[in-house]
Amino acid sequence: MQTSKAWDFNPSGGELILTAFDRIQVRPTEITQPQLQRAIMELNLALVKFNNLQPNLWTVDLQSIPLLQGAATYSIPAETTMILDLYVRYGVPPVDRYLQPVSRTEYAAIASKTTPGFPSQYWFDRLISPSITFYPVPDGALSYMVYYYRVRQVQDANPANGFNVEVTYRFLDALVAALAHRLARIYQPQLETARKVDADEAWAIAATQDTEAVPLYIYPGLSGYWR
Repeated sequence: MQTSKAWDFNPSGGELILTAFDRIQVRPTEITQPQLQRAIMELNLALVKFNNLQPNLWTVDLQSIPLLQGAATYSIPAETTMILDLYVRYGVPPVDRYLQPVSRTEYAAIASKTTPGFPSQYWFDRLISPSITFYPVPDGALSYMVYYYRVRQVQDANPANGFNVEVTYRFLDALVAALAHRLARIYQPQLETARKVDADEAWAIAATQDTEAVPLYIYPGLSGYWR
């Protein structure tokens, strides 16, 4: 059997836009400059929706922060949308300790927020300029380095110069379907319902595959019953 022996299918942003227009029966020769500009806007808005349907595994990376004695709060990159796991590394040889997240309310309930010690929990403040606050406040007993796996925002779609959209292979169809649905709202309202069905189905299929294939363990929390 003769096959391509290639795994390079990754259409440019412009090609994805043309395909989305095809799905609403607007052919490439019929597309005007204003329609193309509107399509770029709708493509980026579709990515905003993808960003909100987290986590997207292809946007997960590992970041680090050196902790300073007496400093509780640290700014982190603005494109960070979610923190999945965070741990502190210390000592020689290095040892990692996992930290638990707390909510704003739980942090506000801490009576003495300036207590120094080994950090054991953190609050991720999801502002336009996000930050992480640790408690207890890092002391000077050890040198601490924090590592955290974050979900970051998908890069902006800019079809100029043949740029690709930062979406993994398994989500290409979902993105085109989402864009076609959005364009149908504007240019082919009679097709909007059908394109929404396509978009929802494509997203459900892609999201089912965007998972880590590991066992799920559920343990009862019995610590409150111990004497």
